[in-house]
Amino acid sequence: MQFFKSPNINFIGKRNIAFIISGIMFVVTIASVVVHRGLNASIDFVGGTVLQLKFEKPVTEDIGSIRSIIAELNFGTPEVKTIGAAGTEIQIIVKKQAEGTLVGDAVKEALRKKFSENPFELRREEKVGPKIGKELQGKGSLAVLLSLVVIVIYIGIRFHLPFGIAAIVALFHDVVITIGVFSVLDAEFSLPIIAALLTIIGYSLNDTIVVFDRIRENLGGLSAKKSFNEKVNTSINQCLSRTILTSLTTLVVVVTLFVYFFNSGDVLKYFSGALLTGIIVGTYSSIYIASPVLILWNQKWTIK
Repeated sequence: MQFFKSPNINFIGKRNIAFIISGIMFVVTIASVVVHRGLNASIDFVGGTVLQLKFEKPVTEDIGSIRSIIAELNFGTPEVKTIGAAGTEIQIIVKKQAEGTLVGDAVKEALRKKFSENPFELRREEKVGPKIGKELQGKGSLAVLLSLVVIVIYIGIRFHLPFGIAAIVALFHDVVITIGVFSVLDAEFSLPIIAALLTIIGYSLNDTIVVFDRIRENLGGLSAKKSFNEKVNTSINQCLSRTILTSLTTLVVVVTLFVYFFNSGDVLKYFSGALLTGIIVGTYSSIYIASPVLILWNQKWTIK
């Protein structure tokens, strides 16, 4: 399937504008992380208790009261939100450490007294200890770093070192921008988001390798007389239909998941949201980050 028969878009000519846009996104990411004093880490990383309760009557207007009741138990300020459109189901996240199920039991008892005329049933209860949270945080970060190292080695062997460096710059760009979106929105950063970042790295790398493979083919043959910049731009245009088709088909699934779980407290909402961001940013970086980095390298050291 060809969306464009013979595209000749000057992508490389707009690389400086793309660098400025990416630079602004980097600055916004850093500023957001500083302002929020880090990411909004879930209990996967900091430990705590999650409760999911379903009431007989809607409690949408009682969220503030529920938050105050839990705060009075000296468990800090909890995260309380409704799940679904009915307004009868809520999710409570308390980032407070205690022995056993003390936190969960105290919260349930306090809510039973306050809402004696509106009973609820427990749908879900999870507890994560601080030691496990730190281990998950360390292993998640290590998984991302190791994947980047292996990718550099792989591309360096399959192509040349400049291609490996360019791919890592693009992947690092994708990961940082995706994290930045979560920081700006103050969305919960959990273990499934680490899995989403690894998925984004794989997806973005796939698109980048296709473009790099075409660039390598165009370094010789009929394109030998063209400048390096022209060869890169031609390669991107030749892969354009494939890039759009791959991105669109993937986005259909991810957008469907995101819309379906948008009003829920399910982790798939954040997972699909991270993938949605990563697919868009990854497609952008394979064109405007990875390939231009090769051009910058070629200006210093000729790529043959």
